[in-house]
Amino acid sequence: MNIQRLPWAGIRISSGDFTIAIDPVSRIPEKFGKSREPMYPLEYFGKVDAVLVTHLHDDHFDPAAITATYGASVPVYVPAEVADTARAAGLTNVIGADVGTTYKLGNGVTATAAPSVDGVGDVQIAWIVEGADHRVIHCGDTLWHGYWWKIAQTYGPFHAAFLPVNGAVLELPGRMPSAQPICLTPEQAVSAAAILGAEMLIPIHYGAVHYPPIYTETPDIVPRLTAAAEGKVKLSLLKPTETLAL
Repeated sequence: MNIQRLPWAGIRISSGDFTIAIDPVSRIPEKFGKSREPMYPLEYFGKVDAVLVTHLHDDHFDPAAITATYGASVPVYVPAEVADTARAAGLTNVIGADVGTTYKLGNGVTATAAPSVDGVGDVQIAWIVEGADHRVIHCGDTLWHGYWWKIAQTYGPFHAAFLPVNGAVLELPGRMPSAQPICLTPEQAVSAAAILGAEMLIPIHYGAVHYPPIYTETPDIVPRLTAAAEGKVKLSLLKPTETLAL
């Protein structure tokens, strides 16, 4: 299994001659300011056979880029509750995924929808992908929750866990600020990876966005990850476009 990090929270996974993308996007939404890291068009990374989406926030779901790059008929798996919304965005082969269900994607590759908890209360799932004797998990932009142990017991262990690490704090118009992170902090991500039984933590969802006070990224992410991971889990700091063979 080959892993390539896409911009922001995206991951491209190849197992044999079958390739999927999870949360592929080509831009950072304007409401979060200008990206602090290079963004790449999806065609830069090549075609895929299927797309998995953890949730429909516009920094994880880019239907225009999916359609333009992979075609409107590419299989796109989204949480079942928002499947009609994804179809309304012009995608013609949307599969609504239920938590606990495993989907045969092709060539021995499967994807299982697992629990995840969104930081602003929207519908979100995690994706467990298996192929070529490897198993990985992508948890979108989840915050800390109590499902880690159940996921580990039911589906683990994992060769790699893709977890958000930027502990972002939001101040959105019309909502009372909480001052609480809406996704995992570096220390929480390490703890989650350890509970999941992951051999390796590959951090996602950090670096590109810091737009106070609307979106404030937690400071010192890499040194905090490095310190927290010591003796607990292997840390692989893939940059966007970099690849790794499991």
